[in-house]
Amino acid sequence: MMKLSRDVAGPCLAPRGSVIAVGAFDGLHRGHQALLTQVRERAQALGCSPLVVSFEPLPRAFFSAEPVPRLSSVREKLRGFAAAGMEQTLLLRFNQALTAMSAEDFVRRVLVDRLAAREVWVGGDFRFGHKRGGDVPLLERMGAQSGFVACTMPPVQLDGARVSASRVRALLAAGEFSGAEPLLGRPFVIDGKVEYGNQLGRTLGYPTANIHLQQRVSPVHGIFAVRVGLGEGECSWPGVASLGVRPTVNQVSEPLLEIHLFDFDGDLYGQRMAVEFVAKLRDEQKFDGLEPLKAQMALDSRMARELLGMNPRLVGA
Repeated sequence: MMKLSRDVAGPCLAPRGSVIAVGAFDGLHRGHQALLTQVRERAQALGCSPLVVSFEPLPRAFFSAEPVPRLSSVREKLRGFAAAGMEQTLLLRFNQALTAMSAEDFVRRVLVDRLAAREVWVGGDFRFGHKRGGDVPLLERMGAQSGFVACTMPPVQLDGARVSASRVRALLAAGEFSGAEPLLGRPFVIDGKVEYGNQLGRTLGYPTANIHLQQRVSPVHGIFAVRVGLGEGECSWPGVASLGVRPTVNQVSEPLLEIHLFDFDGDLYGQRMAVEFVAKLRDEQKFDGLEPLKAQMALDSRMARELLGMNPRLVGA
C-alpha cells in the first residue's frame, strides 16, 4: 500500500535510498506513465524505493489569477501513483513557504535529507525553487556533490508532437475525446461521490446523480454522452450528462456534474461514481422555461443513445 506524506520536514522516508520522479503530474498521461515506469524499474535495479514528489495545489494554479482547468483530482492522481508501483508519495503543500525556498534548499532538504535520493528523474524542461531558479544542470551539479544522479526523461511523442497536459486539455475542451484518449492512455474520466440535489431532473422525467466538483476546475463543459462505473466497476452503464451551471433553472455558482443513467432504477446517493466522457452533444444553453428544456433533454437522450449504440428511442415515447 502506498504511503502518503505532506511535509518538507520530518524523518527520512527512504532508509534504503530512493529513485524519485518529480513533477505536477496532472492527468497522469502517457508521458507521466513512462516516467513512473522508468523510476519503478530503476528502483528495482538499485534495490531501493520508488518515490514520487508532487505538489498541491498545482503550481500553475497557485500562480494564476484565473481558475485553471485540471485533468485529474488529487484522489485520482494518488490512485495513479499507487497503480504505477510507487511506494511513497511526498505531496508537498504548494504555498508561500515552498515558493520562497531556494532550489538549493529544495535539493538538500527534500531530495537528500527527506528522501535519500540516489536517482532523480524529471522532464528536460523541469524548473523548481524560488523564482524557478533551479533546472536540470543545477540538479546535476548538486547531485554530484550529494551522491545522486539527475536523469531526464525524453518526451513521449504521438502523431509527431509531444504528449503534454496542455495538449490533452485543449483536445478535451474542443470535445475531441477520441483524440485525447491515446495521449492519456485511457478515456477521460471524472469521478466523485453522488450527493443530494434538488431533484428537479426527477420531476422532468430524467432523474440525475449529482457530483460536485468542489475546487476542481473541469476542462470540459456542456452536454455529453457518457458511460458510468459504480464503485470500482468498469465504466459500462450508458447515460447522458450535463456539466455546467444550469442557466435555465436553479443556476449554481460552481459547475455541477449531473448524470442521467439510462434505464436505471436504484439509489446512488453516497456511492462513488466514475463518469467516462464519450462524446460532446452540445454546449450548455439557457431555455425559455421548463418545456423547451424538457424537449431538448429528450433530444439529448436520443442522440446519446445513438452514439452509445443503444435503442435510439425517446424516453416515454
